[in-house]
Amino acid sequence: MTMNREELRQRQGPIKETYRAEPEAALITLKARGELDDNAIVCSIDTGRALVEAGLHPGTGGDEFHACSGDMLLQALAACAGVTLRSVATSLEIAVGGSVLVEGDLDFRGTLGIDKETPVGFQAIRLSFDLRGEATPEQFETLIRLTERYCVVFQSLVGGVSVDVSSTLST
Repeated sequence: MTMNREELRQRQGPIKETYRAEPEAALITLKARGELDDNAIVCSIDTGRALVEAGLHPGTGGDEFHACSGDMLLQALAACAGVTLRSVATSLEIAVGGSVLVEGDLDFRGTLGIDKETPVGFQAIRLSFDLRGEATPEQFETLIRLTERYCVVFQSLVGGVSVDVSSTLST
């Protein structure tokens, strides 16, 4: 479904007005839930559209049949950046298409506990857009700048976010 600037404004207008009048209404808690598999090193994630079984990356002893959570993080960034870019382009009435590529570098020695000095996690992430369209250089610069500014996953990664951990154990 193609959406133009006016349709986007019609959809977002009432939402923005509610958030201006009631700022507390804008605070929404998103949730993800995983179920551990009793027989395999797998965690099943319900995406709301499908069930995804996440497992170990082949570089840590996993197989190619399960999703890797590192890949899923990069996919979330690609999806968020792509949707944000399309939303910004629609708002600015810039006709643009193309693709989003996200790459991330990991050193699995940290994850596997081989080298205590090697960090666990991504050491670098690269986000790139390969776009086509009729945008001027100024419009293109604005499009990318606003995409970075308003992409939730991008901002969470670059700004850092606190993560509180809790646990319970039942017998």
